[in-house]
Amino acid sequence: MTSASTYWQRERTRGTSPCRTWCYTHGMGAEISQRELRNDSGRIMRALTEGKAFIITRNGEPVGELTPLRRHRFIRAEAAVDLFRSAPPIDHDRFRQDLDDLAVQDLTPRA
Repeated sequence: MTSASTYWQRERTRGTSPCRTWCYTHGMGAEISQRELRNDSGRIMRALTEGKAFIITRNGEPVGELTPLRRHRFIRAEAAVDLFRSAPPIDHDRFRQDLDDLAVQDLTPRA
């Protein structure tokens, strides 16, 4: 991955805006070429499974992102009940008052 100063210098010499893709491509993940994606797809898929993200490049230019899907994590009902057992008690009247204070309950429609 290129550093910020190298990237900005390269973009200035090309006459393009340095902010055009920087926010999308840096801090995101490793850069891999289109050829690497084709040839090393097994390694890349294993890395995706581990949660790693990639920027796909063609001729050195970023063209896309490859990110792992967010998986839903389920817990057993017994574990959830155990967690809530140790939660502090809720004062239902105070909770209702807090909700009423936060929610706008006007009958007039918003513009």
